[in-house]
Amino acid sequence: MRDLKPTCNIAVIQAAPVMFDKKACTDKAVSLIRECAAHQAQLIVFPELFIPGYPYGMTFGFSVGQRTEDGRKDWMMYYENSILVPGEETRRLGEAAKEAHAWVSIGISERDAVTATLYNSNLVFSPEGELVFCHRKLKPTGSERVVWGDADKAYFPVAQTPWGPMGSMICWESYMPLARVALYQKGITLYLSPNTNDNEEWQSTIRHIAIEGHCFFINCDMYFTKDMYPQDLHCGHEIERLPQTVCRGGSCIVDPYGHYVTEPVWDKEAIIYAELDMNQAAASKMEFDACGHYSRPDVFLFQPQDK
Repeated sequence: MRDLKPTCNIAVIQAAPVMFDKKACTDKAVSLIRECAAHQAQLIVFPELFIPGYPYGMTFGFSVGQRTEDGRKDWMMYYENSILVPGEETRRLGEAAKEAHAWVSIGISERDAVTATLYNSNLVFSPEGELVFCHRKLKPTGSERVVWGDADKAYFPVAQTPWGPMGSMICWESYMPLARVALYQKGITLYLSPNTNDNEEWQSTIRHIAIEGHCFFINCDMYFTKDMYPQDLHCGHEIERLPQTVCRGGSCIVDPYGHYVTEPVWDKEAIIYAELDMNQAAASKMEFDACGHYSRPDVFLFQPQDK
């Protein structure tokens, strides 16, 4: 492991998107980046699908073998507020990262520039404003598959930061053991997890992964309520059935020993600030290094595709 900058000032943003409004979401993201920069944040992390929001509870009119025209209209609203990469929104986000001189990670619904397919993606920008990578979710979970397609390129990208390699797994990608190994093999010290998991079991998962990978696990969830959905949805009855608080959050940071650096934050918007001791990334591997001295490459052969 190469020498790492000893500390990382991080900001984890647990915030509500402006549902189905890509411009307003981008405006809010830029404003939050500036707020974090005023607190000297060097790494700023947003939740999954911050632009234009996670359509929790919506079916878009799909059932097995059937679909509805009202659902198609709602899907088109979401489609039109998903963003191109690169595009106007990524230009603004890159400029904000450059102005803040910070690394920025943000979840988006990506609209393919050639096909009409959407992807659940995570973008990482450098402090120079460069779009370093766009990671598309490998396998949308459950009914997400009727909204977003499977990743088709750029598997397991990492950013080479002053604090070591940084990668991301979106939500339930983290339950894919071999996907985690693909990141461990690249030596990640910062494991970014933009997600929408506000359940107790997820907290057990993230602490396990932090210990398994001996890396910092950055758990970034969102908080939003059902009154934040657009009022002009054609299938609004689906939203009426939801609880008032749709996603409770639970964002936090776990260190390479599986301990909370910051405790989970629930039921509100918040920015979580912390200073990470990056020496822990190497020190914790003294007795266990998943892809180093504690591995058996003569027994297990794993060669992920980096297409």
